[in-house]
This record gives sequence, structure tokens and C-alpha cells, in this order.
Amino acid sequence: MAASSSSLQFTATPFNQFHSKQVPKHATNWGTIRCSAASPSKSYNITLLPGDGIGPEVISVAKNALQLVASIEGFEVAFEEMPMGGAALDAVGVPLPAETLNSAKKSDATLLGAIGGYKWDKNEKHLKPETGLLQLREGLQVFANLRPTTVLPQLVDASTLKKEVAEGVDLMVVRELTGGIYFGKPRGFGTNENGQEIGFNTEVYAAYEIDRIARIAFETARKRRGKLCSVDKANVLEASMLWRKIVTALASEYPDVELSHMYVDNAAMQLVRNPKQFDTIVTNNIFGDILSDEASMITGSIGMLPSASLGAAGPGLFEPIHGSAPDIAGQDKANPLATMLSAAMLLKYGLGEEKAAQRIEAAVLDTLNRGFRTGDIHSAGHKLVGCKEMGEEVLKSIDSKTPAAV
Repeated sequence: MAASSSSLQFTATPFNQFHSKQVPKHATNWGTIRCSAASPSKSYNITLLPGDGIGPEVISVAKNALQLVASIEGFEVAFEEMPMGGAALDAVGVPLPAETLNSAKKSDATLLGAIGGYKWDKNEKHLKPETGLLQLREGLQVFANLRPTTVLPQLVDASTLKKEVAEGVDLMVVRELTGGIYFGKPRGFGTNENGQEIGFNTEVYAAYEIDRIARIAFETARKRRGKLCSVDKANVLEASMLWRKIVTALASEYPDVELSHMYVDNAAMQLVRNPKQFDTIVTNNIFGDILSDEASMITGSIGMLPSASLGAAGPGLFEPIHGSAPDIAGQDKANPLATMLSAAMLLKYGLGEEKAAQRIEAAVLDTLNRGFRTGDIHSAGHKLVGCKEMGEEVLKSIDSKTPAAV
């Protein structure tokens, strides 16, 4: 167990130096969960955004895990559940209500399930669930997205890659989250000189945006295996030329980190060809979106991977990287492990509760060791379970296991 456990320890922990909130605020409208530990010395407010599709199912499981580890470790958690995405559109007509954003801002951390679905696909852009997610990231000023990809020994056979290629993969994608083509202006629709309709977006980065995400990436690599690959398209794009210039200049401040550069098309190919060559990857918003999803499938299922989105100060946003999976919503088929591991990242990066985070990580590994699998990771010889039962088995492991030493 000790060897496997280390593969789930998300060792990139540079954010304590950026997190300014030390003592959480209390809000009168929060439903406080009283823990069993006597006189807890710390209390945290967490905003829950179940969202759409399988989101409510996986959030419910993760909430139970957070309550349990809080009671064991002797701190208190309070939750406020708010609508977002398609659920918010149906309820109040916008994908991110002001009340939801305010709740996230005043909390110590926010845990998101999933948003979107076929029902809202044809909505105008400002009424799409995904627009609400972009607004939430911008409102919280979370510019750094950490997406770990770890192939667990228990699931190496679930990968579509050959075992010798997938085995031992352990990388972190550090994605810039609030700049680039998703937010750049000008953008919109128009007509060209030939009278044809056009759509246009702008890939733009300011120097400070590149500098701050690069520093996060260097710090992340420093706490991992000391290798950083910066991915860009500097042979074509001016924004990437500036990106490479600034990242290269920063390297002298981190002599213990080996810096390399790679064009995004080559990086996409190398992730499939030889993913073990990567330790930490830093890249822009759109490239990070694509590459981290590609990397996730090396593990065998996107349902296994968590993420953390953090800023210079204030609450972070934590979410599984999978979608809302409307085709299986409400059928107890979802894999809750990515959300539970996102809750572990929330504890570690958002609240600084390292031992509580390790309890969840260790429990996930123990549950897999005991042979429990949801449909997306199931194989012969293992027990097929639903979302609820998988969560219950992880809770049993949390209750019976002690975390590894920090």
C-alpha cells in the first residue's frame, strides 16, 4: 500500500505562499455540519456547486468524505449549496447567478461537480452553462489550473495504451486559466471583404499573465522531479513567442529546474508516444484544455482525475475534469473518485489540511485495492459497483485507515 499511496500524493504544493486567507469567515446562512471531534479549533466554509448531469451524484459522495475526514481530524466544515450551469439557467435564467458567485467568493473553497448537457447546447452563448464556468473562474481570479495525471498500479490495464507505455506515468499539467483565446478581445462575428460571414477570436497574453503562471509551474516542478516542459506554438504565434521569451528568462531564477520547450502539436504526439518523459507541463489556456484531456485518457478514464484552480489569494475552485455525462445521469453509474480526489485537493491546496487530504487519497487507493470498480474502469475479476456504493466503500476505508506521514 505504501508504494501505491505515493502515486496519489499530489506533491506540487507551491500555493501556500500565495494564499492570504488564514482564518475563514463565517456566514449566518451556512448549514453548519457539527463534527464529532470535541471543540474543533478550526472551521471552514465550503461552497458546493452540484451543477448538472452526474454532478449532484458525485458531489453528494464527496461531501460525505469531507464531513468524515473533518470529524476525524478535528476541524469543522460548513456547506452552502448553490445553483450553477444548466440547473441555474432552469431556475433563474442565468448560468451563474450573482448569489452563487458571492457565495464562492466568501467561502474558503468551492467544490464543483459538472455543468452542461444536451438540453442547453443550442442556447445563445451568454445562456450556455459553459459561460457560467468561465465567469466563475474570472470572478474568483483563479488563473492557475493544476491537473495531475497519475496511472495507478491498480488501473494500468484500463489504459488504452500498452502497459509498458502507461505504467508509471505521473505528470502535472499547469494550465493558464483566465487569459488567452477564451477571454481575448476583439471577438465576435462579422463580415469580410467578400461579404462572407466570419467568426473571430483573439489569442492575447500580457507579460504579467505569463510570468505568474510560469512561476507557479517552476515552483510545481521544483517540488516534483525538477523537470518543466513549456508548451507553445512559438514558430507561428506571436503570443507564443512572447510566452517562450518570458518563460526562458525566468529559468535563471530556478537553476534546480530543467526547462525544455515543445510545440503543442509535438507535445500532443509525445503524450501518446512516451508520456513518462513528462514531469510538469506549463501551457496556455486552450493548449492546456486540450492536452490535459488527452493526458487524462492515459489513465484509462477521465472519471479518475481531479483538478485545482487557484489564484494569488482568496478561495480556490476544485472540480473533476470530466463532464456532466447526461447519458448516465441519475442512474447511479457515475465514477465519484475524481470528485473525491478533487475534495482531497481542496483540503490540501485550499485549506492546508494535508492529513485530511491524505486520508481521502489513501482510502481511494485502498478501495481500488479491494477490487471495487465503477463501469468506466471495470474489468474482469473486479466487483462492479455504482456511484453510491463506491462512495460508501471509500468512506469505510477513510474510517479504518490512517494516513501516511506528511
